[in-house]
Amino acid sequence: MNAPTIAKKISPMLAVANMEETIVFYKSVLGFTPTRNSQEYSILERDGQTIHGPVTIKFGLKGMGVAPASIKFDNTGHHHLLIDTELPADLSQPLPMSDSIRHFGKGQTETTLELPPGKHTLQLLFADLTHTPFTPNVASKKITITVTK
Repeated sequence: MNAPTIAKKISPMLAVANMEETIVFYKSVLGFTPTRNSQEYSILERDGQTIHGPVTIKFGLKGMGVAPASIKFDNTGHHHLLIDTELPADLSQPLPMSDSIRHFGKGQTETTLELPPGKHTLQLLFADLTHTPFTPNVASKKITITVTK
């Protein structure tokens, strides 16, 4: 497997030591320019949107790296999607896995969900390789969507 294929499998936002070389790599091989020095985190869907299921959700993160849970780099982790639930009370502990807290430990940056019709809340929480949220926590704004048949 060549380097561009490996990079795409890990993440187009993988953090590395030399940011200038990484930016050149992203531009020439992956075709985009990464954003630095930002902690923006979002679900790339509009709050209040009505969606015909299944629901495809894209995760947006700037200023940190996305990688599989087994990869340890500074400021790098993976996504967790909270569905119809609040942020856990104790964010110093690893996140449990459940229907309400979905783990994306392979470094995924989007998912397709089969949600029942009705209103649902969605929120992202970013965590390290042990599934423990960063301090301070990196969480998106909670959005509400309505799913139709």
